[in-house]
Amino acid sequence: MKKKNDNSRLCLTFGNSDASETGDYRDTWQVFRIMAEFVSGYQFLSHFSREVTIFGSARTSPQSKYYKKAVELGRLLAKKKFTTITGGGPGIMEAANKGAFEGGGESVGINIQLPFEQRINPYVKKSVAFNYFFTRKVMLTSPSHAYVFFPGGFGTLDEFFEVIDSMELGLIDRVPVIVVGSEFWNPLFDILRNGVANEMHSLEKRDLDFITVVDDIQKITPIIKKIGSYKSKTCSHLSTDNFYCDRQINWRIFRIMSEIVEGFEFLTGMTQDVTVLGTKSIGSDSPYYKAAEELGMRLAKEKFAVVTGGGSGVMEAANKGAIEAHGESIGLYTKVVDQGRINDYMTKSMEFDFSYTRKLILTAPSKAFVLFPGGFGTLDQCFEVLTLIQTKKMTDVPVILFGKEFWGSLLDFLRENVFEEHHAISKKDLHLFDVVDTVDEVMEIIGKEVKKP
Repeated sequence: MKKKNDNSRLCLTFGNSDASETGDYRDTWQVFRIMAEFVSGYQFLSHFSREVTIFGSARTSPQSKYYKKAVELGRLLAKKKFTTITGGGPGIMEAANKGAFEGGGESVGINIQLPFEQRINPYVKKSVAFNYFFTRKVMLTSPSHAYVFFPGGFGTLDEFFEVIDSMELGLIDRVPVIVVGSEFWNPLFDILRNGVANEMHSLEKRDLDFITVVDDIQKITPIIKKIGSYKSKTCSHLSTDNFYCDRQINWRIFRIMSEIVEGFEFLTGMTQDVTVLGTKSIGSDSPYYKAAEELGMRLAKEKFAVVTGGGSGVMEAANKGAIEAHGESIGLYTKVVDQGRINDYMTKSMEFDFSYTRKLILTAPSKAFVLFPGGFGTLDQCFEVLTLIQTKKMTDVPVILFGKEFWGSLLDFLRENVFEEHHAISKKDLHLFDVVDTVDEVMEIIGKEVKKP
């Protein structure tokens, strides 16, 4: 079980340090700071074309074969006149920027200001820095001509699942997704095919077919040629052009501001909330549905509000349990993604236009997260929360993974592959979450680690 840590840190670095305790998220300057990052971020990205975004571990040393492969890829992209975009930090990011810089290409960094020092690497020609994790992530995963993932830790896995989930939902176009290192990625894909597809039916096996696994960087060249001729046929939900056109800010960006303001107003007054996430693809006869319903009921009896994505499956079950126990049952869902899949067991709900503002509001007030088995979306939210806690951008709260049969194989992958083999996370990172099999265990952890007013 993970150790209980100091709960005085700011939740998502919100300006009001007491927000998670008092339930008052109405900080006007906070909203303006967030919007300033959106405006500067979209303005910055509008100057580039033929972008290829590269992700990977910040802990990869220059002696690693993957560091050398990333340098080679950066040079290849520069030669083909592509813009190389990374997170601007060390490790794989530095390597890709180095290759692009030495090859005379455009080398871009989208950096994050962390409580512990992370400097922009010296091979970045143009950069922009963000304080808020979620605004930086929007910019990193905004439509690119291709995405390349090297081995990495929680942050890389978060970005990977964010990209492929956004593609599955139609929020960004299906452009090439390339993963480098079969020894790292194939075990993860086996887990997704066997556990997520076969057992949970939360995705189809073909949902992974568009991802190309390579070990030799030169095998990316034919893909690069296709990327060069690629042009988006649709107006992507996250496209820079939606918000910044012809070097001028588009008034549409203020829809984001409005949604954040409304979301913070929605949160105000919420102090004792537990977020329950999981697959939408199960019916009421599933053991997971019954467990989520029981959990919702017991949380409500302990005076916790139950927060979900408002959809079917696990979300419906948790909301149903809460409402049947006469508790507060909250749903946060998106207009584009969740249309027609909203459950009927909510006492309070909010609809969002933008998936990233919805995820911010879904995450902000929670005193604990309980994640049942799920697909790309659940895995994205899992690794996002773990990344926020790991980087101290969020208060250390219980993260509880329900279902050892489902999560056990992923835990083995994190321990054996990500930690022991590639050193992309530390040993203490493996203690940021608990894996359980019963509702009793969930309630025991929450009872021990969540302070009540």
